[in-house]
Amino acid sequence: MKLEILSFNWKLFKSHSVISVTAMTKMWEITVLENHSSLITSLKPSVLKIIHTDENNIKQEEFFAIWGWILEVTHSSMKILIDMLVTINEIDLDIAEKAKQKAIELMETYKNSKDKVDMEKFIEAEDMLLKSVAQLKLWNLR
Repeated sequence: MKLEILSFNWKLFKSHSVISVTAMTKMWEITVLENHSSLITSLKPSVLKIIHTDENNIKQEEFFAIWGWILEVTHSSMKILIDMLVTINEIDLDIAEKAKQKAIELMETYKNSKDKVDMEKFIEAEDMLLKSVAQLKLWNLR
């Protein structure tokens, strides 16, 4: 099965020999295999698992922290439109933990504000939290 992970500007991952892709949708975790029913769904920030064979036909597992938007599945291919794709080697544990803590603090500040809550800022803090949690989950798979 063919898989392309795309951002708005470039291809981030491409394989023509994917066995399965496991991702967290807004509702539940799914695993897509060859001949999967056609599907378009939104993704949550999470860990994406890809099993594929390399150029030597050896089975490989790859994990990425993602901040994704859309997964499209057709009979023999998948496309994922994404904002963030991070490998375990790209994660700085201290930065991810600090981002998580800062996001939690910001969300508490906005939530407990006696003034009108700025929802845009609250959503930005929530996004920061979800991105950092996805990276920390990937880090814990080491």
